[in-house]
Amino acid sequence: MPKPHLALLAALLAAYGIQHFSDHIDPYHLDVLTGIGINVILAVSLNLVNGYTGQFSLGHAGFMSVGAYLSAAVTLFLGPKLLGEDGGTALQQGGLFLGALLVGGLSAALAGLVVGVPSLRLKGDYLALVTLGFGEIIRVTFQNVEFLGGALGMNGIPPYTSIFWVLAFVALTVFVVTCLVHSTYGRGFLATHDDEIASEAVGLNTTRYKIVAFVIGAFFAGIAGGLYGHFKLTITPTGFDFTKSIEIVVMVILGGMGNTVGVILAAILLTLLPEVLRPIAEYRMVLYSFLLIVLMLVRPQGLFNFRMRKAKA
Repeated sequence: MPKPHLALLAALLAAYGIQHFSDHIDPYHLDVLTGIGINVILAVSLNLVNGYTGQFSLGHAGFMSVGAYLSAAVTLFLGPKLLGEDGGTALQQGGLFLGALLVGGLSAALAGLVVGVPSLRLKGDYLALVTLGFGEIIRVTFQNVEFLGGALGMNGIPPYTSIFWVLAFVALTVFVVTCLVHSTYGRGFLATHDDEIASEAVGLNTTRYKIVAFVIGAFFAGIAGGLYGHFKLTITPTGFDFTKSIEIVVMVILGGMGNTVGVILAAILLTLLPEVLRPIAEYRMVLYSFLLIVLMLVRPQGLFNFRMRKAKA
């Protein structure tokens, strides 16, 4: 069995072990760890698009919202019919939750395909504007669909998200992105990032690579949205606005574009930072903005990206 598969198996076993002893962990610390895991999934999936493929998407929160709303719809509306009045066994609830997450992820992937096919022929600022517009369209749509709660959002979502589910999907997301990028096929993502014109000259269909990256990134964003909804138990359209997309982009830039380990560290840092600065939480976005300015001036390659320094040594 190749080493990446062994690492994935070890991570799943570790997630099961942490879940087994979760009753002995402080609930506050467990909530923070859950939030870190969800943000890691979002940041690593966006890094596939922005970091490895060289695009600039500002609509990741839109894909997250698709996964959150549709997975919540499955557990809220279909769950009682499938599980019965007694709520079913733990195994049945786990199966329902997994199915709901897959529905949310696949729906987000389909949304990524719908957006990606016409828009990923664009580059740079134009693509950023298109994805930004898509995120706002999704938010306004959910805000006006009364079946899904409208502007008040969806309440009473079952609390199915546990630390096991979060850590398991963190491991799966990192595994898929890492194996994909370092595979023979994944070299096409890196080639598209380095020089799109040269890649097309040697026969690579760069648009296809960008769409594949976009769809995979959207899928895992939808999974993160499903975990988020069943963790917070209440979701509203305003929770997936432009600010949320910017937060995810900041994690990718801070960690270093195309650097999975750095992005994970940045997601951890930016999840813990609001908790540390909770007494002055109203200035959080100001601190984020200031951090970006300092980062671009001092370390444009990313705070946790040390490859350039090593190359010069």
